[in-house]
Amino acid sequence: MTSPTRPATHLVAPAPGTALPTFDPADFPQPTLVPVNGVELEVFEAGRHGRPVVLCHGWPEHAFSWRHQVPALVAAGYHVIVPNQRGYGNSSRPTKVTDYDIEHLTADLVALLDHYGYEDATFVGHDWGAFVVWGLTLLHPHRVNTVINLSLPYQERGETPWIELMESVLGGDFYFVHFNRQPGVADAVFDENTSRFLRNLYRKDMPASEPAPGMALIDLARAEAPRGASLS
Repeated sequence: MTSPTRPATHLVAPAPGTALPTFDPADFPQPTLVPVNGVELEVFEAGRHGRPVVLCHGWPEHAFSWRHQVPALVAAGYHVIVPNQRGYGNSSRPTKVTDYDIEHLTADLVALLDHYGYEDATFVGHDWGAFVVWGLTLLHPHRVNTVINLSLPYQERGETPWIELMESVLGGDFYFVHFNRQPGVADAVFDENTSRFLRNLYRKDMPASEPAPGMALIDLARAEAPRGASLS
């Protein structure tokens, strides 16, 4: 393993016993575009003085979702590496569906380790990011020294196809099932209402209630008066 030589960001570990400050979005590291596996990933990093830890976001998230964990991990002595997966943020957005399979997504993480000169790292995944990290441990076990996954436990492939299994448990309106059973329907709605969909998706102060029947994500894209308050 070689030692990284690029300079650290302005996030540094506080003195022992010093409380972590309240997070200010302006303190989130500035991104760098890193070429990996034939694409470029938008990567945020901090620390540069310890063991590497790679934080893998889920959907519909962004690297910024780890904003509260970054300073804590830097204070614990880690070199924190937070990429936006391909298709997110300012990372490359290939057009072919097959460019987003588990082989490509895990290869991106391997190439990221190579870029920084690390043989292995601790990987933390949330939601869809956890799915990618589980795949990474299977396809590239020697590049992973520790796995911490949130929200999504390891799921073994069984005899029943995933879509059939999800449909039997979660119903035909579950977005995984709907997107596969009715290809092109959601795509057209999202293309027509992209800004509204994203604005309606990221809300706060949502009242607790049972989910309404139907395709929730399509309803969000079409809703002129969504529940909750805007994050902006």
